[in-house]
Amino acid sequence: MDRSLSLEFVRVVEAAALNSARLIGRGKKDEADGLAVDAMRQMFDTVNITGTVVIGEGEIDEAPMLYIGEKVGRGGEVVDIAVDPIEGTNLIAKGQNGAIAVLAIAPKGCLLHAPDMYMQKLCVGPRAKGVIDLDASVTENLTRVAEKMERSIDDITVVMLDRERHYEIMKECRQAGARIRLITDGDVNPAMECCFEGSGVHMVIGTGGAPEGVLAAAALKCAGGDMQARLLPENEEQIARCQAMGITDVNKVLTLDDLVGGDDAIFAATAITPGNILNGIRTFNGGMRTHSVVMRYKTGTTRFVDTIHNLDKKLKNLKAK
Repeated sequence: MDRSLSLEFVRVVEAAALNSARLIGRGKKDEADGLAVDAMRQMFDTVNITGTVVIGEGEIDEAPMLYIGEKVGRGGEVVDIAVDPIEGTNLIAKGQNGAIAVLAIAPKGCLLHAPDMYMQKLCVGPRAKGVIDLDASVTENLTRVAEKMERSIDDITVVMLDRERHYEIMKECRQAGARIRLITDGDVNPAMECCFEGSGVHMVIGTGGAPEGVLAAAALKCAGGDMQARLLPENEEQIARCQAMGITDVNKVLTLDDLVGGDDAIFAATAITPGNILNGIRTFNGGMRTHSVVMRYKTGTTRFVDTIHNLDKKLKNLKAK
C-alpha cells in the first residue's frame, strides 16, 4: 500500500473523533455514534482507495453507512477496511476515559471477516511476543510473559472487561500475583496500549467482540505484539454465519496472521476521551486539538500525530464551497 495513505487514514479517524466530541458526557451514545459514522464515511470519499468495509456498523439492513460490504473511497488501491467510528460509545456518553475512533486497512482478503459474536482473546506487546498460549492456564501465561519481559508477575498489569464471565480469570490473576485493571467498555484501546512502553498495560485477556478483536490484532501486528483468539459462537445460527464468512473451523485458535494476514496493514486511532497513551480531544476558542497514532506493519513505523484544528477557518472554507 502507498505509504502516503497513512496520513489520509489519520484524517479519517480525526474526523470521526471531532464530530462526536461535542457529545462527550451528554448521555447520548447513539447520537454520538451517528455523528462519528457520518464524518468517517464522508472523509473516506476523499481517500484514493477502492475499499470494502469488512468490519463495520453491521449488515446493510442494520446500518445506513459503513455497513459490511459497502464500497468506500474515490478509487485507487484495492483494500479491505475494518472500522469502529467510536469504540466505547458508553464511555463518551458518560465522559469516561478510553474512547477512540479507530480503523484498520489491509490488502484485499487480508482481514478476517469476523462475524458479530464473542471472541476469546489474549493480547501482549512486543516484549512478550511468542510465549502466549490461549489453551494454557492464565497462571502459565502470566509466568511466561513475566519471564520473557524479565520482570516478576506482581509487576504485570492485566486489563479485562468488568464482566461476570471474567470472575474466575480475575481470581486466578490475583492468586498468581498480577495486578488487574478493569474496564467497562472498549478492549481495542488497551490492546493497542500493550504495544507501548510506559502505558502500564502488559496483557489484555478475556472475552469480547470478535470485530473488535480484528482491530486489536491490526494494532498488535503493526507494532510487533502478539495475540491469540478463538471465536465463541453461541448457537447453530452463529456457526453458520462463521462458515458463510469462510471460517470452516470455529474452534481453531487464531493467530495474529490468521486475524490480519499479508505483508502490509495500517492501523489508525484518534482519542476522543483520554487514555494511557493518547490525549483526549481538547477544545479551545475557535478550535480543537486531537492526538492520534498511526502504525504500519510493512515498515514497522509508529507515528503520533498531534493536530490543532482551526474550526473557524474550516467553517469559512465550507461556506465558500
